[in-house]
Amino acid sequence: MTPSIEVRQLHKYFGSLEVLKGIDFHVDRGEVVCVLGPSGSGKSTLLRCINRLEDSTSGTILIEGVDITDPDADVDHLRTRIGMVFQQFNLFPHLTVLRNLTIGPRGVLKMDKATAKQAAMEMLERVGLADKVHEHPIRLSGGQQQRLAIARALCMRPDMMLFDEPTSALDPELVGEVLDVMRSLAADGMTMMVVTHEVSFAREAADRVVFMDDGIVIEEGPPTQLFDNPQTERARQFLRQVSVR
Repeated sequence: MTPSIEVRQLHKYFGSLEVLKGIDFHVDRGEVVCVLGPSGSGKSTLLRCINRLEDSTSGTILIEGVDITDPDADVDHLRTRIGMVFQQFNLFPHLTVLRNLTIGPRGVLKMDKATAKQAAMEMLERVGLADKVHEHPIRLSGGQQQRLAIARALCMRPDMMLFDEPTSALDPELVGEVLDVMRSLAADGMTMMVVTHEVSFAREAADRVVFMDDGIVIEEGPPTQLFDNPQTERARQFLRQVSVR
């Protein structure tokens, strides 16, 4: 089966600084892959290259077999298939919750107003925000705003979801409500790539965990293998510094 995401020998430079050093990486259809590693290891840059928010320096990125590094690739169409959730919520502060969810489907997918509203209400129900439909994002807590950002991405009916440390900007007591939504997506079979520092979430929800450092993939495997029996000293060193329950 063709992977949903396949990265081959990906390099990324920022000036003279090489951030990604020949990454080979894949996410199979329906798989949840969590990417861990210290700050500066290249995790977020890898994810941003996959969504073409950053242009890679060299290498190939395939989305369901289509080379999106090809200069002729339809990047706008690609982004309709890949939902993206950021550290910061990137909501439209001047729009209501409902409008935040319907503006993309109506403008990009050309949904009619009634269909877009129905889809939005279904997603708000899913993330527990149906009672906030007429609020503005500023009146929501950080956890509610991130759940809204997930709902907004889902309204675009993506084939896969990318998460860039979605809980890092949240107060600790709000993290759980966002992770619960992500767990439900994983349970439903959504293809997901999650850059995260939430090791307990990775242990519970991931099919596979990838450990990166200094721009390369150091080690990868099922959560039980990587957390309970890491094969490299660098992974063992990293895991000693974080809490794995």
